[in-house]
Amino acid sequence: MSKTGADIAKNMYGMPGWVAGHNSDIWALTNPVGHVGKGDPVWANWIMGAPWVSQHVWEKYAYRGDKTYLKNTAYPVMKSAAEFCLAWLTDDGNGNLITSPSTSPENRFLGEDGKAWAVTKGATMDLALIRNLLGNTIEASQILNIDADFRNKMSVALSKMLPYQVGKAGNLQEWASDYADTDPTHRHVSHLFCLHPGNDISANKTPELFNACKKTLETRGDGGTGWSRAWKIAFWARLLDGNHAYKLIQSDLELCTDRGFSEIGGTYPNLLNACPPYQIDGNFGVVEGISEMLLQSHLKEIYLLPALPDAWANGTVCGLKARGGFTIEKLSWKKGKLTNAVILSSTSGVCKLRTQQPIQIKGINIESKEEISPAGKTWLNTFTTKAGKKYTIVPI
Repeated sequence: MSKTGADIAKNMYGMPGWVAGHNSDIWALTNPVGHVGKGDPVWANWIMGAPWVSQHVWEKYAYRGDKTYLKNTAYPVMKSAAEFCLAWLTDDGNGNLITSPSTSPENRFLGEDGKAWAVTKGATMDLALIRNLLGNTIEASQILNIDADFRNKMSVALSKMLPYQVGKAGNLQEWASDYADTDPTHRHVSHLFCLHPGNDISANKTPELFNACKKTLETRGDGGTGWSRAWKIAFWARLLDGNHAYKLIQSDLELCTDRGFSEIGGTYPNLLNACPPYQIDGNFGVVEGISEMLLQSHLKEIYLLPALPDAWANGTVCGLKARGGFTIEKLSWKKGKLTNAVILSSTSGVCKLRTQQPIQIKGINIESKEEISPAGKTWLNTFTTKAGKKYTIVPI
């Protein structure tokens, strides 16, 4: 896609790097799609596929730490996508960088004329995707110690991008202006990419935006297609609300017998997730959401049991992976509290471990700091690791 996307960027947009629309196929299609130009822009003219796909190649490095892969595969793809995005960004007249034209996939807003519109400028999802890409590419260039000038160019652009904004209703704005939704319970919640799978918003770093994301989800509601509910599970896990995430897991397992296209979600008798008719991201997304409820590592720290629901009072999970080259070989809890964890480190360095209660690690000293956020009190524990060594964590 990065190869065909470079041709599209050059020939269709006159820009460097590579670009991709929302659909692809076995021929690595990257141009916009939609009934030979007749498709509604609300779904046909979204072009932020490159930064989203580029996140995946970065995540592969983040989990494994393979610098050869980062240098030869991931970084060239990320850099090329960043080149297009830097060229695509434009000044909004007030010194902020935005995208224009811009859409928030498949959703519409009420314009100043009272009519429903899809195309505007500075959709939050666009800006979240580009922030994610530039941040990851900056970090990759630092790790590889290359492209200092390009890294500086990305850093300058990041500092000028239109900030995330809280609307008058307390929600996270979906567009640059505080437009009203034509469908307040729309199945897409695209602008929360900055919450998941992005990492710009969290209880500790950005409490006001954290609460704005929560307000957005409360307004959208729990309905939607199977993949929509799956994404909401992950959102609520990132909001550290395990009970709400669990509620959505239950609703996504409800029997669905409707084979036509509708807003109905659930699961078919064969356990395929209902869009309908069927989309695999519903199945995979629920598993991702469950993983996020038990372990999070997107903030350069490992958070054990961040969104444990009351229904899972006792349990054990084995083999979860965390960014930074860590494997949580075992994670056990009783009555909602951590009882034991065994972490294997594949690299030497510093591990930051967040827990709901004070802990100790057998055989080593740790630095522990108590922190309070809108989500409550936690402890951030820091210690030095050695490659190939296991660390046993128990509560104090």
